[in-house]
Amino acid sequence: MATIEEQIKEIEDEIFNTQKNKATEHHIGKLKAKVAKLRAQLELNRAKSSGSGKGFYIKKSGDATVALVGFPSVGKSSLLNVLTGSRSEVAEYQFTTLDVIPGIMEYQGAKIQILDMPGIIRGASKGRGRGKEVIAAARNSDIILLMGDVFNFRIDVLERELYDAGIRLNRKPPDIHFTPTERGGLLVRSTIPLQKMTEGQIIEILRAYGLVSGTIVMREDVEPDRLVDFLAGNRVFIPSITVINKYDQSYEGVERNIRKYLTGEYMKLSVTKGMGIEELRRTIYERLGFIRIYLKPIGEPADMDEPLVILNSSTVKAVCEHLHRDFVDLFRYANVWGPSAKYPGQVVGINHLLKDGDIVTIVIRKVS
Repeated sequence: MATIEEQIKEIEDEIFNTQKNKATEHHIGKLKAKVAKLRAQLELNRAKSSGSGKGFYIKKSGDATVALVGFPSVGKSSLLNVLTGSRSEVAEYQFTTLDVIPGIMEYQGAKIQILDMPGIIRGASKGRGRGKEVIAAARNSDIILLMGDVFNFRIDVLERELYDAGIRLNRKPPDIHFTPTERGGLLVRSTIPLQKMTEGQIIEILRAYGLVSGTIVMREDVEPDRLVDFLAGNRVFIPSITVINKYDQSYEGVERNIRKYLTGEYMKLSVTKGMGIEELRRTIYERLGFIRIYLKPIGEPADMDEPLVILNSSTVKAVCEHLHRDFVDLFRYANVWGPSAKYPGQVVGINHLLKDGDIVTIVIRKVS
């Protein structure tokens, strides 16, 4: 009997070879639903059989984390050294880096942790070349920097390995909500017209995940794989930047060769020559989306010269964590002036969402 992976490949081949038109639309939709059901079963099987495994221990530091994900010997260690001044071992042979090596890049007041990780190869998502450990570390980053060079530029392989490991690059979580009920069967509701799946296909996939009663609300017209992403519950959605190194060794036709496998934008680097480094620093900072928060001690003016730099969508809790590890436990309330406040000096709780330019006073309990 064919394995689940073989069944998936067989159906995907049928989809690829089926002419796309109105007459075959429903048939292709059913095939996609079958693939989604098989992937759901594969996910469940992997979850049951996976062991704890030993991963990399990385102490998070700084205001955000960037993971360098790339092939062996494309210059990740050299890039880390240039960006952060760290001393990651560099050599002209593969797999120089055997562990995760962190460094801190300081830029416009932000301290950004850069992680140099072992190079990954095809099959990394299934554990080849310590791939699972590398990918597990990448899942916890704020940005993934995909790195190749002018001789090894199959960024699509990196993207596929990350995709198979549940990492969704440059995508937002699907706008779907499911409410389970004790009885009544499955009900599909939508706030927009559904064209990529029928209600029957949606219900088939829900049942593949063991859901037999409840209401699913579709606020986005999604394909089967996106619905599986929602149901799996273990996907992470991370922005990425793609760089191609060693452009000082560029050759005729390199752009044409790269474009065979890479359709999106990418940055051209030469780490050894310093080409593109400052632009990369700026791009990392901008993609992370930092905001500046100004601190105001009780009864004193705000310090407008040295802002606290934190990630966008941060709350008052993030400010407490930056100031002192005990501030979260001792927190009473905060006063906020600025864009996120309804009125000057608004009293807010620890989960208040801050905006760029806010002025914040933290009030904590006195310790006897």
